[in-house]
Amino acid sequence: MTPEILIKLIGDGETLTVEFKSDRKPLPENELVDAVVCLANKHGGKLVIGVEDDGCITGLNQKLAESSPGLLSALIASKTTPSVSVETAMIDLPEGRVAVINVPTAPQLVSTSNGRTLIRRLDTRGKPQCQPLYASEIDTWYADRGQRDVTARLITGTTWNDLDPLEFVRLRRLLTEYRGDISLQDLSDRELAQALGFVRGDDLVPTLAGLLVIGRESVLSEQVPTHEVAFQVLRGQDVAINEFYRWPLLRVFERIMEAFSLRNEENELTVDLFRVGVPAYDPRAFREAVNNALTHRDYNRIGAVHIQTHDDALVIRNPGGFVEGIQLDSLLVSGPLPRNPLLADIFKRIGLVERTGRGIGLIYSGQLRTGHPLPDYSATTNSNVIVRLPGGKADLDFVKIILAEERRLKRLLILDELILLNYLRQEGEINIVEAGRLTQKGESNARRVLEELMENGLVERIKTARQREYHLSASVYRQMGRPAAYVRRRGFEELQMEQMIVQYISKHERITRTQIADLCRINGSQASYLLSKLVRRGLLHQMGIGGRSAYYILNKDANVTLDSIEDAKPHTTLTQNIDIPTSDDSKVTSLKPSDAKPQPEQKEPIQLKLDL
Repeated sequence: MTPEILIKLIGDGETLTVEFKSDRKPLPENELVDAVVCLANKHGGKLVIGVEDDGCITGLNQKLAESSPGLLSALIASKTTPSVSVETAMIDLPEGRVAVINVPTAPQLVSTSNGRTLIRRLDTRGKPQCQPLYASEIDTWYADRGQRDVTARLITGTTWNDLDPLEFVRLRRLLTEYRGDISLQDLSDRELAQALGFVRGDDLVPTLAGLLVIGRESVLSEQVPTHEVAFQVLRGQDVAINEFYRWPLLRVFERIMEAFSLRNEENELTVDLFRVGVPAYDPRAFREAVNNALTHRDYNRIGAVHIQTHDDALVIRNPGGFVEGIQLDSLLVSGPLPRNPLLADIFKRIGLVERTGRGIGLIYSGQLRTGHPLPDYSATTNSNVIVRLPGGKADLDFVKIILAEERRLKRLLILDELILLNYLRQEGEINIVEAGRLTQKGESNARRVLEELMENGLVERIKTARQREYHLSASVYRQMGRPAAYVRRRGFEELQMEQMIVQYISKHERITRTQIADLCRINGSQASYLLSKLVRRGLLHQMGIGGRSAYYILNKDANVTLDSIEDAKPHTTLTQNIDIPTSDDSKVTSLKPSDAKPQPEQKEPIQLKLDL
């Protein structure tokens, strides 16, 4: 690590993966080891010694400053169980020498040699702190890292009779309704329970998953006190419905879906003479979000799964944050990492969740296909996953475009296409960098998707942009009933550049090709093309001997002013022919910007030639 990188790291302050320790008084060995254990049991990170909590650099004391990095690493390895292998570096800064210890993420739980098990967490004020990891949290620690399945644990003291026969009937009905694993349909109750992992061993002892899915309610309340699901309907600040269930999960699932269906109103669209119903919320997306909460919640943590219906959104919250390896900026590309693999597999085999493990994609596409914004996971914390499905007034014009284009292309639009079209609908234009961030698959994939959308006639390149930028095509604007918006976006690009160039020359008397490229945010070849057009039209005059020495001034004979260019707005030169709608269906013809002046009234409709 270079001093410059270290100074930036210190300037960013303490985080879950960065901790500062003062060494003005010699740092006690136990505090040093505690800090390493805390970081290792979380995400790993960097321990910086010689820096105060507020980021003030005070340096190392003389004894530690003169010691070797290897000695510090050996001390840490000898004081941790299992031994943590760290990398230590001594870095000299103007304020003094600082030690940087790079701590890896622990593959198994680490303790100090005297038995202290610690982990780095955020306190109630949102500041990172080193806190104890209690025995009751150890299962959760391993489950979050995919090393232990809590729902596969046998529940001692329970028997086959603690499973509800009525829930087996419900299970078979759901298998048929949701087209689950057909190999399960002809099995007896005991064979079915063994095949799905509800019970294990010759004594048929139920697992936690078995009790959760088909256990008797009384047994569930006694053996799994953390299991609870709340369904709430909120109207403003008033609570219309507030129900809590401790039922088996299949019964809870049916109740939630029934309550949702009663409140999920539909809008009707006409697409190519066909009437299409568009629900307020996509049922598959809602089902996926609910079942994700039920199957991925932390069953070691007390707290209910909350499913809330608001006036303008659905909010689903479950105890337990994201498992290791899942982050907000990679939700769409992360592989399936269930906290409770057995329970998740049961729901997949029944058919209640997406079987390929890409349920998040269903939630995203479901929101877009009903004309709503993307789901919002930003409120998620280390202790709760919270997803908000925005509702409210749907963008039915966007839904109509999706349906019409899918009929035309004879295929469904993929999620990446939906995300980019939705962004363009809202923001107007997009570049490759932003597209790669939105799809979470990088710039090369985003470029490919945008080029395919362009080939299919849904988007167009902005020819004057320095980097690749795109906007919706004329046909899409026409389907939205906004053809004039396309003309404004597409047609005034060159006109705006002309205005900027004239204004620049008016103030500075001359301009070069490089200056035009910087001014208009275009590349050199595009600047040359624009200059050649302005020279041919007589707006500019080239001076110098050409090449890099060439510069351009206003052509005095052309009498160019900003007002004259502004007056030419209705007759903007474009790069292709565009049909401008008129109230009397009149046709349009060609008009050059230099001809932009008041025209006498004519009896015949004017034809505008839009030279794009």
